Amino acid sequence: MKTPTLIDRAFQQEDVNFILTNRIPRRLATLFMGWFSQIEQPLVRDASIGIWKLFAGTLDLDEARKTHFTSLHDCFVRELKPGARPIDKAPDVIVSPCDAIVGASGQVEGTTVIQAKGFDYTLQELLGDTRLVAAYRDGCYATLRLTSTMYHRFHSPYDCEVDEVTYVSGDTWNVNPIALKRVERLYCRNERAIVPLRLRNSSQAIALVPVAAILVASIHFEFLDVALSLKYRGPNRLPCRASFQKGDEMGHFRHGSTIIVFGTAGLERCPDVREGDRIRMGEPLFRHR
Repeated sequence: MKTPTLIDRAFQQEDVNFILTNRIPRRLATLFMGWFSQIEQPLVRDASIGIWKLFAGTLDLDEARKTHFTSLHDCFVRELKPGARPIDKAPDVIVSPCDAIVGASGQVEGTTVIQAKGFDYTLQELLGDTRLVAAYRDGCYATLRLTSTMYHRFHSPYDCEVDEVTYVSGDTWNVNPIALKRVERLYCRNERAIVPLRLRNSSQAIALVPVAAILVASIHFEFLDVALSLKYRGPNRLPCRASFQKGDEMGHFRHGSTIIVFGTAGLERCPDVREGDRIRMGEPLFRHR
């Protein structure tokens, strides 16, 4: 019998990961985790955080504002100490809205965006709005993946105004690299919110698309009265009036997931932003051409 090679083992591990995180009742698992993570019983809290540390890897809480957490959820959505994330103040720079690992990024080819090698999707499939499709045609984009141990709050990438948020109900596929290589148009299938930003003192615009995932299908915005989750029943378009300075907190995932950032054609990705690199909230992401 042939001895499995390292490549064979890698594919076997990917198969197991994909099955464990996707071939389960995703909606039920997500609703259960949303309930379980908010239990404030000390033994449940301590055991949950301990198991999370064991399986998720390094969990650095030294930057957290609080040193004691009431629940697993409380730890997930932790705030940071003041000054923990310096904000690049350069007027030509749009900063990352979150801590993340950079996924596919670059220029939008017409209206086509890369999800992963061999897989792409269109702006229309993701945004569902012809006005936004026209606005971001031939623009730039960056896919920012938040791992489970990262800081889960997201912030304004520039001085801006927000007039509406559009919520799109969907599935809860895992958004890790393994799933991105196997599930076509994954971001277009999942729960997501679309947040157009009008940049102050600029003719350009940005759109944030927070995408939920398994165990994570809840997105909270500081300027909306409701949390957008699997239990939310509408309306899908939520008018609002919110104003932000660069670096102001906008909201948070209830656990962690992905934010896709789109810029109009007058913006470009900063040259130091590369696929696979880590980026912190407040560091340069796009810049004016």
